Amino acid sequence: MLAIIGGTGIYELAGMVIEERLAGSTPFGEPSGAIVRGHLHGRPLLFLARHGSGHRLLPHEVNYRANVFALKQAGATRILGFSAVGSLAEHIAPGHFAMPDQYIDWTRGARERSFFGRGVAAHISTARPVSAAMIDWVAGTAAAQGITLHRDVTYACVEGPRLGTRAESLMMQRNGCHLVGMTNVPEVFLAREAQMAYATVGIVTDYDCWKDDPSQHVTVASIFELYGRSLERAKALLDALLKIPLPPEEPEIRSALQHALMTPEDVLTDEQRAWLAVLRR
Repeated sequence: MLAIIGGTGIYELAGMVIEERLAGSTPFGEPSGAIVRGHLHGRPLLFLARHGSGHRLLPHEVNYRANVFALKQAGATRILGFSAVGSLAEHIAPGHFAMPDQYIDWTRGARERSFFGRGVAAHISTARPVSAAMIDWVAGTAAAQGITLHRDVTYACVEGPRLGTRAESLMMQRNGCHLVGMTNVPEVFLAREAQMAYATVGIVTDYDCWKDDPSQHVTVASIFELYGRSLERAKALLDALLKIPLPPEEPEIRSALQHALMTPEDVLTDEQRAWLAVLRR
């Protein structure tokens, strides 16, 4: 089943027929809100607003582990996220979309970034952290709609919530990053630990602050001026995607835990076996 994680400005899916709202805690705490289960254009679907109803949570306050676990427990095997991003490359202009296939983690270590630890040891490969099939699926539909969508790009995840300095922007640019955002890490890596295909549609709002012209530097006001228009195209893109078949599952993602667990099964507690069984589904 496909799960949609809505970023800034996407707090519900218009037209979604809601069957139930799955509220409650997980072994990793409370998710951002209730998981909405329903269907749209006849497709079963799950939805979660990353920042919670009314955008209550800053990026570093989001319980990414609980969000991903709750979606997996509800039956999701794929996640398509939507996020606001800044551009570190001239050709990726505000108003364009971009789908990263690589990530650099420049958060500060305050976020819980793995399901594993506290007696359960595992090491997941994230050499290719996103689903190539899902990017193909989205990119093809975007092209058919005349939407400019960039791929083969690297996303730098920063801690936030402040907007970055120009020195930070230039440093990320020099290190091969094309996009900057605050929310995709550890979300992307937790999805792989849960054996879920993951991809994000980055909605480009600005050029961050690397340009020489100060009028081009990112501000909250400039973000929302363009973002509102881009959101409508993002919603139209998602609506079109939900009318066509999902791409094939990728066996290497759905079996990511097969050889990753280091801790012998017989030393796990019943509680550990229970949450691990959800990740292995």
